Amino acid sequence: MTAKTILIQMHHKIQTFEHVNKKLVLVTQDKLIAYMRREFNVEHLKRPAVLGDSMYFHPYSMEKQKDSSYKLSLQSRLSTDTKGIRRCLGLQAEARIELEQMRTGFPQTRFLRPSKNSQRCLLPPSMPPNGCCMHPRI
Repeated sequence: MTAKTILIQMHHKIQTFEHVNKKLVLVTQDKLIAYMRREFNVEHLKRPAVLGDSMYFHPYSMEKQKDSSYKLSLQSRLSTDTKGIRRCLGLQAEARIELEQMRTGFPQTRFLRPSKNSQRCLLPPSMPPNGCCMHPRI
């Protein structure tokens, strides 16, 4: 998964977490945060993390010890909210599509076909305006 994909996923998820007053913690390797610092606008992330924010980044480093074992160390705690993630991505507006926009923006399907594994249509015959493949209207 790329850093941009991770940020986009976090942007979508953090809105839900804020809605239910929960916190989201992303535990990562410190190399991801270093890459994000080079490629994205992350200077506004709060360091140390602020308790009231809804999104937290906990980057860990992994160091090889003399005895060939590995040690994980928490490098820092960063925090932000939905606006901060949006700013990282350079988004200007909210990416929500309202239900009415979806209804008017897409042409209606005339015929519904069941999947290959389906033995029956999931919609009642009265639902589609022209019927469906299993319930055609004459």
